[in-house]
Amino acid sequence: MAYDPDLLVSFLAVSEAGSFSEAARRRGLRQSTVSQHVRRLEQATRRRLFDRDTHSVALTVDGQALTLLASDILAAHSRAERYFSHAELRGRVRFGASEDFALSPLLPQVLRAFASRHPAVDLEMTVGLAADLYERMDQGSLDLIFAKRRAGDERGRSVWREDMIWVAAKNWRRDPDRPLPIVVYPPRSITREAVLIALEGAGIPWRIACTCGSLSGLVGAVAGGLGVGAQSACLKADGVVALGPEAGLPALGATEFVVVPAVRRPSAPIEALACTIVDLGRAHHSAFQGDRRI
Repeated sequence: MAYDPDLLVSFLAVSEAGSFSEAARRRGLRQSTVSQHVRRLEQATRRRLFDRDTHSVALTVDGQALTLLASDILAAHSRAERYFSHAELRGRVRFGASEDFALSPLLPQVLRAFASRHPAVDLEMTVGLAADLYERMDQGSLDLIFAKRRAGDERGRSVWREDMIWVAAKNWRRDPDRPLPIVVYPPRSITREAVLIALEGAGIPWRIACTCGSLSGLVGAVAGGLGVGAQSACLKADGVVALGPEAGLPALGATEFVVVPAVRRPSAPIEALACTIVDLGRAHHSAFQGDRRI
């Protein structure tokens, strides 16, 4: 079944505006045209996408599902257009990268691939904690971020999802008679919150042995034996080892890495970088999962 990108853009505009008339104004179309676009989508999907009356417009369950799929469909369409148009992209992208990503082998791969495909696009890169990146993007100082998904924030495209792991120095041993020493980011960190919730839920006494705002500092503290930390398995830093069930530590739960643009319809250079991260990120994670099974 083909999904006309123009219909999807109108659908997303209604979803975001909560009104057919406002969506039409934003798109510069007649309200009847936007309504027709949504009807055609409903005919194509054979599902009702909105519950509407004279006072309100609300997404149905199928409509909510389509909002997630529509972004991927539009991104794929945009990527195909760029590939076959041979048009050289120009401009600047203000990109925010999480600490985990910045210190991984994946970042050079992404930058190398992007620069080779789009040499006329300039990057302005910021590295930081996910909470800070989301805040800067919402304030208008970043165009695109790649970070862990923030709780309750459904924006962006998922690159991969996996369980977080405990990490420690190679010869680290837990002292059962003392509170567990932990090495964590400062408050507002998504990883820090997961660590504290897991330990409190398991009833394990703990103390913060080291706090640091940079991943390189945390890895150094963990590798130096100050305590245990937590990381994404796929982006685990060199110098530390993953702890298994024998360590007696609680599961940390899953984390999801997402690419999030600042606006619903980003510019071509921003979308090109997002697609490069998604494509190479998913390939990197698939290769990592394959290596673990060997």
